[in-house]
Amino acid sequence: MPVIIRPATRDDLPTLLRFEQGIISAERPYDALLKPDPISYYNIGEMIDAPDAIVMVAEIDGELVASGYAKKRRSRHYTSPDWHAFLGFMFVAPDHRGKGLNRLIVEALTGWARDQGLTEIRLTVYPGNDPALRAYEKQGFQPYLTEMRLGLDGD
Repeated sequence: MPVIIRPATRDDLPTLLRFEQGIISAERPYDALLKPDPISYYNIGEMIDAPDAIVMVAEIDGELVASGYAKKRRSRHYTSPDWHAFLGFMFVAPDHRGKGLNRLIVEALTGWARDQGLTEIRLTVYPGNDPALRAYEKQGFQPYLTEMRLGLDGD
């Protein structure tokens, strides 16, 4: 089964919107602050069209099975480099997990980041999402910052 990694198009939006809901469903146990459904994290169509971002998909036998995006972001003014690629929208359809598709998407996004002249890639993972943490660490990512919160209303 050959895997095709390619930039997403607006024709892919119906499937990508389902992927987004899969991400939200998977992350809901890690984030008590998520509002009730329906919610959306991204404007995927806007990212497809944006000159400073790319949405990549993996396709097997004409079916979209994985996704991810990279977006050029300004780093904090007191850190180097000035700009980095931020990855998100990482999703692999349940029937296709464990096949290395996330790695292929990350490799494609890394290539895009290099083509943009960027020298660093960042992403966020919920604490406790050990499968995601292991997957990214296996690809060379290292923890950088931990964001913490204190809910003043008991949460």
